[in-house]
Amino acid sequence: MSEVPFHTTRMGHRFFEHTMPELVRQLAQLNENLKRALVKQEKELPEDAAPGSGSTQSDDGANL
Repeated sequence: MSEVPFHTTRMGHRFFEHTMPELVRQLAQLNENLKRALVKQEKELPEDAAPGSGSTQSDDGANL
């Protein structure tokens, strides 16, 4: 059986011409959504509860 390179097959062509570009677009959109969510969250946090405000307790209540 001959080894046909993936990129020369119909499935490979579809993968590189459609699936990969769509994946990149979706990742870029996810990144933009995360940025917007972070900005929104930072606006909603009170000043004294901002990250790095000196709290050294972990989520389970243990001091770090």
